[in-house]
Amino acid sequence: MTVLAFETSCDETSAAVVQEGRVCSNIVSSQVNIHAEYGGVVPELATREHLRNLMPVARAALQEAAVSSGQLDAVAGTQGPGLPSALMVGLKAAQAVAFALRKPFVPVHHHEAHLYSPWIGGEPPAADFNAFRPNVSLIVSGGHTMLVHVQAERQHRVLGSTMDDAAGECFDKVAKLIGLPYPGGPALDRLATEGNPKAFDFPRPMLNEPGDDFSFSGLKTSVRYFLRDHPDLLDDGRRLRDLCASVQAAIVDVLVGKTIQAAKRCGVSYVTASGGVTCNSRLRRELAAACAAAGLTLRLAEPRFCTDNAAMVGVLAERKLLAGGTSTELDAEIKPSWALA
Repeated sequence: MTVLAFETSCDETSAAVVQEGRVCSNIVSSQVNIHAEYGGVVPELATREHLRNLMPVARAALQEAAVSSGQLDAVAGTQGPGLPSALMVGLKAAQAVAFALRKPFVPVHHHEAHLYSPWIGGEPPAADFNAFRPNVSLIVSGGHTMLVHVQAERQHRVLGSTMDDAAGECFDKVAKLIGLPYPGGPALDRLATEGNPKAFDFPRPMLNEPGDDFSFSGLKTSVRYFLRDHPDLLDDGRRLRDLCASVQAAIVDVLVGKTIQAAKRCGVSYVTASGGVTCNSRLRRELAAACAAAGLTLRLAEPRFCTDNAAMVGVLAERKLLAGGTSTELDAEIKPSWALA
């Protein structure tokens, strides 16, 4: 089976070709430079760039995979959640291609696709579902932070999610407060590697509370007040790096602590993590150490499959079709606030 997949849920325009679990191509056009001027994603600009780039990206994906449109067996696209206007571009393009080629169309939930991205790896990249095990999965990005108990392939239950700001949003907003360039999260991570994570004591919201929900708005506010009371810190390079390291440690402690707690409670032996924030160096390091200490096996999505990409969309769509799933109507609408069950 050969699937052409589209992903436009936010500010990355991506198309991929997946064939029998192998990622034959995964083209991603980033909009970072366009949104940098505004310090965040502007939906109208993101939509315009998707319209401009989607078909060239799709043609590039087919060319790199050495696959013609006539060889496709199905077309997939992200249906939600995401920015409404951005989702519309990719979903309707995927439906149009499926209609023109008279092929099945498979809509994919963005978060569900992230659940399976840790099982894609190697060179050339392929999905290793023979190694799949029940797991607790951490999905952490700029817009989402959640824990999911994946009991079997395509069978999952959301344990908890963010009650306000997502972890990635907290990273980005703190970075903006201290004047770092967009995207702030990676810039903060780079500075944090040279700082002391114990220099300043910031709260670990909900870490010791029962349940699996997250909250990072209080941490962001704590940093804002800290900077109000210590304005001179921004002019001291060493203390600024300590601040970045301390904030990063607070966020990572919460993510790691609640993930390990959930894994132990659910009785799984595997933990997975995906989403853009999974590229954070401290999160990858601390989660690996915590899993090793708890006797858990960790699978982290490779950095190229952490951020939004069409490869994970195509892999999940193919698995659904191979399992006997049916395609949907070609007039299916976007679901901007589609909750993962």
